[in-house]
Amino acid sequence: FQQFSDTGSRKEHVKITSEPKPGFLERLSETSAGMLIGLVTFLLAFYLLFTNEGRALRTAKSLDEGLSLVVPLDSIHSISQQNEGRLVHLAGALSTSKPLFDPSYGLSIQAVKLKRNVEMYQWVEYEDSKEYEENGEIKKETKYSYNTEWKSEVVNSRNFDREIGHKNPSAMAVESFTAVSPNVQVGSFVLSKGLVDKIDDFKQMSLSHLEDPHADVTRGGDYFYHSDNPRRPEVGDLRVSFFYAGLSGDDPYLGSADKVTVIARQRGDQLIPYHTKSGDVLEILYPGDLSVEEVFQKEHQSNTMKTWALRAAGWLSMFVGISLMTRIFYTLVDWFPVVRELVSVGLKAFALCVASSLALLTISAGWLFYRPLWALLLALLSAVPIAVARSRVPPKKQQ
Repeated sequence: FQQFSDTGSRKEHVKITSEPKPGFLERLSETSAGMLIGLVTFLLAFYLLFTNEGRALRTAKSLDEGLSLVVPLDSIHSISQQNEGRLVHLAGALSTSKPLFDPSYGLSIQAVKLKRNVEMYQWVEYEDSKEYEENGEIKKETKYSYNTEWKSEVVNSRNFDREIGHKNPSAMAVESFTAVSPNVQVGSFVLSKGLVDKIDDFKQMSLSHLEDPHADVTRGGDYFYHSDNPRRPEVGDLRVSFFYAGLSGDDPYLGSADKVTVIARQRGDQLIPYHTKSGDVLEILYPGDLSVEEVFQKEHQSNTMKTWALRAAGWLSMFVGISLMTRIFYTLVDWFPVVRELVSVGLKAFALCVASSLALLTISAGWLFYRPLWALLLALLSAVPIAVARSRVPPKKQQ
């Protein structure tokens, strides 16, 4: 059953749907499906936590190995055969053989990457829902609102709750793209594709020094507009902006070429990935002029942040998995409000303690072959959440 309530504006309306309150067997069936999802999530958490520890330790050992072997180059403009196959460190300005250009808009730049970003003025649907129980039914009230915005992706208006009056074009007349220079160098050394991929600090280009490329295109600020009136765009109008990464030549408007620091393996005049004995790959690029110690310090910090982020994700997956698997106990007492709330609190506390203990135990297993003493300490620490939970249970009264 649907009841529509219009707010008086075509940009906003409210829809109310209702359905019978699900019975006990239906809720039990939904809980069983949730238990299966919870089991999969629970098992994936073990895999994520265990492999993350091995990855983190392997990366740390590879970085330490790289720091002990890296050779700083005296000059980036001469290639020494003594460093063939070795891990080298160099810093210098980027250079490319040819400028990148977009003939459609009369734009060119000496850079590693040039990105054309196209946006279309479109309708966007927003919804805000809330559920409530009334006369034995579950009702859902959804408020739909519509606004026009610049979007870089086509918004499919066919999926709108009310497409009439909010219809978007199915495609853009101009496409976005990213051009990459085929040959990028630092001094006499050519960067590998992996190193070029790391040059991704895009900055928007100023278009103030350019003319309007076509009669139907108007420049406004740092955008080219395909619109009759850029100040009051209509649905379907386009605006185009440009971004660059890795300035590789002196530009009168943008300044001098960007400097980068690279650590990679030298093979002739090529800089390629270096495979460590630990099984990891070193192929590092940072903007600016950094020393060897600064580069490896940043890499260690990045590895630490990634490790803790994956640990948190693994613990959360384990907590959600346990919560879904124990949800059936909540469903069984759903008819008794007071008992239901107590069971809910108890299940969350149970999931919290068990997830914390199992997460620590899994992390310790991942450390077992690398740092056995730390692994033993974590294994002992994994018993703390369970011990704390047991200590909160009041002792039985003496008979």
